[in-house]
Amino acid sequence: MNATTPPLQRDFRLQRFRKRKIINALVLTLAMAAMLFGMIWLAWILYSVLAQGLGGMSVSVFTHMTPPPDSPNGGLLNAIYGSVLMTGAATLVGTPVGVMAGVYLAEYGGKTAFGRTTDFINDILLSAPSIVIGLFVYALVVANTQTFSGWAGVAALALMVVPVVVRTTVDMLRLVPSSLREAAYALGAPKWKVVSAIILRAARAGVLTGIMLAVARIAGETAPLLFTALNNQFWTTGLSQPMASLPVTIYKFAMSPYTNWQQLAWAGVLIITGGVLLINITARLLIGKKD
Repeated sequence: MNATTPPLQRDFRLQRFRKRKIINALVLTLAMAAMLFGMIWLAWILYSVLAQGLGGMSVSVFTHMTPPPDSPNGGLLNAIYGSVLMTGAATLVGTPVGVMAGVYLAEYGGKTAFGRTTDFINDILLSAPSIVIGLFVYALVVANTQTFSGWAGVAALALMVVPVVVRTTVDMLRLVPSSLREAAYALGAPKWKVVSAIILRAARAGVLTGIMLAVARIAGETAPLLFTALNNQFWTTGLSQPMASLPVTIYKFAMSPYTNWQQLAWAGVLIITGGVLLINITARLLIGKKD
């Protein structure tokens, strides 16, 4: 505003500015209060996990099998192995499918009817409850093979990996500037070469971050494994049999009346929390390197 602005118009703009400042301060206060409310619960959860989990941690947790009730010795070795094996296998199965589907949606058929349908279905899978996916794999695999197995658990977890990787890949590829594509096309490079050697390479940090976030999501899933891999109190290396996992073991031990099982459950919670936290920190570092 300057000296030539009419007084009525100047007063109207001043009132409008003051109103916007009040609304901005109100919304900012509500946002800070919501953040503080969430941080309080997060700190409480982390404190409980550390306080209870550290009491159950010992060397035997990583060297002994899950024990019988009221046994003085025991650990979570078979559950840790089963979780790592099934999570790793699901990531190896779901990641290539998710990346290739994301490349198709971002670079080839995203605007076609098939592409829009695929994108819509992917959004549904992304928000689908994990127990629904577990029941689907149970009906498709477990009911037909007449046995719970680690492979069924891998299938359920892989179905949860795919939509996360697809969405992240699509978003990261669309952030790559069009000038890179145009420069490569101007040099005579075919599209598949442009996508594989230039676009994916430019977005590799974001795509890798999406993969890590998918791993963090499936690492603590219990419901899909209850309907697929079930559990196993003994050492199992083959995926064709029921297999122990940390989330299911935690669920089983936490609901029991036995003190040693409850301590091991808290130790397992601490292990999963630390692993997921490490994965998320690594993903954040990758995003920072990209920026």
